[in-house]
Amino acid sequence: MKNTARTMNKLYESLGKLFYAVAISDGSVHVKEWDKLKEIVREDWLSLDDFTDRFGTDSANQIEIVFDVLMEYTKSSEECFDEFKEFYKEHPHAFTEEIKTTAKKTARAVANSFAGKNKSELIILAKLDLLLK
Repeated sequence: MKNTARTMNKLYESLGKLFYAVAISDGSVHVKEWDKLKEIVREDWLSLDDFTDRFGTDSANQIEIVFDVLMEYTKSSEECFDEFKEFYKEHPHAFTEEIKTTAKKTARAVANSFAGKNKSELIILAKLDLLLK
C-alpha cells in the first residue's frame, strides 16, 4: 500500500506522541530531553522522505509540534504510547525498516539524554522494541 501525505503526517504526529511518552515516563520532561529530540529531528528525521504538510513544510516537523503541544497538556506516558501503538497497528505499512530503526534510536536517545535511562524509560523502550520487531 502506498503511503499518502495524510498518513505520513499522522505517522509523524504519532511519533511525537511516542517520544513524549518516553520523556514523560518518569513524571516530567527535562529540557535536555526536549533539546535532544529537536537535534535528532533535524539530523535524522527531516531527510527521511519528501512528504510535506498542508503548509509545505517537512512532515517530520510534526514530531516536534506534537511533543511541544503535549508538554502544555501533560498527557500520561501510557496514554501517548497507546495512541502510538494504535496508529502502528492501523498503519503498519507506513513503518519502513528505516523509520522503525530511527524511531528506536530516537526513543533511546531521548531516554538517555537526562541522567541516563531509568526504570520507567527502560520499560517503555522494551515495549517499543516488542512492538516494532
